[in-house]
Amino acid sequence: MSDIDDDSEISFSVKFLGRIEVVRPGGMQILTDAVEALQVDVKMKKTKNKVHLFLTRSAIDILEHKTKFMLYTCPLASVSFCAVHPTQPKILGFVAKHPAADMFHCYILQSKKFSHLLVSVIGDAFQACKQNESLGGDRDLVVEALRHKNKILQRENTELKRRLRDNGEV
Repeated sequence: MSDIDDDSEISFSVKFLGRIEVVRPGGMQILTDAVEALQVDVKMKKTKNKVHLFLTRSAIDILEHKTKFMLYTCPLASVSFCAVHPTQPKILGFVAKHPAADMFHCYILQSKKFSHLLVSVIGDAFQACKQNESLGGDRDLVVEALRHKNKILQRENTELKRRLRDNGEV
């Protein structure tokens, strides 16, 4: 664990075991099923990616350890569940809603020392985020407008690709 300059950001070095789509936004059974599904993959790969779990007041970011390349970012408002695995105390996971699709992913991490602390910190940050929203934290209209524009452009891109394919130009 290493504190960053600003006390509103914190970083943990953990192992990223994987991310898997789940059917519900949370619950211990979802976590245990996700871990079980990923254990097969982990045993096959025999590699666990070391990452930095970067927690701010607004998001959980998972960055590649050496390059600091952003692998995933999950706004705290999209997190619906976070817990330590009931029988494997070094494994923790959180469920977050995908920002652009109507689906949920469970992110599975391993920490030798900090799994319970991480769950507590993520829970506290989530509560603070929700409290800030309920106190009248206004949504950033520019971000919402950009998201809307992005959806429109994605639809347009899909339509243009379809037209190219239909004309045999791809």
